[in-house]
Amino acid sequence: MAKRKTAYVCSDCGAEYPRWQGQCNDCNAWNTITEFVVSPTRNQPERNLRGYAGQTVAKIETLNNIDLAALPRFTSNFNELDRVLGGGIVPGSAILIGGSPGAGKSTLLLQVMCHLAAQRSALYVTGEESLQQVAMRAQRLSLPNDKLSMLAETSVETICELALTLKPQIMVIDSIQVMHVADVASAPGSVSQVRESAAYLTRFAKQHHIAMFLVGHVTKDGSLAGPKVLEHCIDCSMMLEGESDSRYRTLRSQKNRFGAVNELGVFGMTERGLKEVSNPSAIFLSRDEQQSPGSIVMVVWEGTRPLLVEIQALVDYSQTANPRRVAVGLEQNRMAMLLAVLHRHGDLQMNDQDVFANVVGGVKVTETSADLALLLSIVSSFRNKTLDSELIAFGEVGLAGEIRPVPNGSERISEAAKHGFKRAIVPKANVPKQKINGIEIIGVSRLSEALEVL
Repeated sequence: MAKRKTAYVCSDCGAEYPRWQGQCNDCNAWNTITEFVVSPTRNQPERNLRGYAGQTVAKIETLNNIDLAALPRFTSNFNELDRVLGGGIVPGSAILIGGSPGAGKSTLLLQVMCHLAAQRSALYVTGEESLQQVAMRAQRLSLPNDKLSMLAETSVETICELALTLKPQIMVIDSIQVMHVADVASAPGSVSQVRESAAYLTRFAKQHHIAMFLVGHVTKDGSLAGPKVLEHCIDCSMMLEGESDSRYRTLRSQKNRFGAVNELGVFGMTERGLKEVSNPSAIFLSRDEQQSPGSIVMVVWEGTRPLLVEIQALVDYSQTANPRRVAVGLEQNRMAMLLAVLHRHGDLQMNDQDVFANVVGGVKVTETSADLALLLSIVSSFRNKTLDSELIAFGEVGLAGEIRPVPNGSERISEAAKHGFKRAIVPKANVPKQKINGIEIIGVSRLSEALEVL
């Protein structure tokens, strides 16, 4: 009997080690190195390792001889999903969708597959639920169920053999954590099984031009479970986010070889499944009729479109020796840095004040264009002064107190004007050359100038 070969792989970054150790030397994460069973070498697996990128015969070509024809995308019948995917589903692409339990991953994919089955061959593979459970969900959502092919199986080899007889154009694997490959001796859900199953299915999808959705679980910190190489071998990675008590879900792309990264799609959870939200800004701008201090609207750029969200700040006297700094939807370290800039260049000291900041609607803002709006809301709450309800602001604040420009400034201002805003405080470099009707644009270059406008 051949001796079993093992390696140790970090589940966060994919680094390999000859023996187990507590901390990964590459990403400095603790307790992420797990045992990986190396499958023994055999004679037949060679054919499975060829044609990973869709070509069965390797050949060398010059760059100018490569066919640049547009990829034949097809729509998913959900405009928000098509937006996140970069314009539609690409045949032969492997798409990984993750999210916390109850976010709606299986519901969204079941809706997509039931509607696509009327136009093209579709196969839904479930490994966590029985066929009766999926059928009950489709009936509850009033979905057309006479065309969609179903399969309850967890063996990757069996799934691919049966798929060859049906020849589907689109497949769903729900979920990748319960799939297993016969050549790997470890249990389903382990690093080695997830790694080999994803590679096998991705190779199968590219060789037969099948668009394949892989459902992935998430860890307790919200990241995709499994080895980091899982995200490297697929073409598109998306996360479906949303609190369990919220009726809205956001679908964000983290990696996309066929479109823009950080694209955002918004859905509403209803009794009939997920419904598209065509105007997300209208949801996040459901403000109180009575304006209160510490509230202002900012314009963030999500993927290929502007999005108007409200940011709120609360500044209160601290009862402890160490004042609290809490940011929800914003980067907390950046807020602490901006408070230091406000003290140095705005002559406002808040070392004895608790500062709380929140982005309304559960949106996570990662870009620096929210700096100016955050500081204005903090100053508004600190001075107990109500800001104009028709005022919007955006801009990056530097450590020297300068207001730096942000990309797509004119498009942000135009989007604010469409929603009825009358005034805008923006970086001076973002002031458009042509006047935009219906909105007064105030360009500032220093933080002190922006505070004087208030």
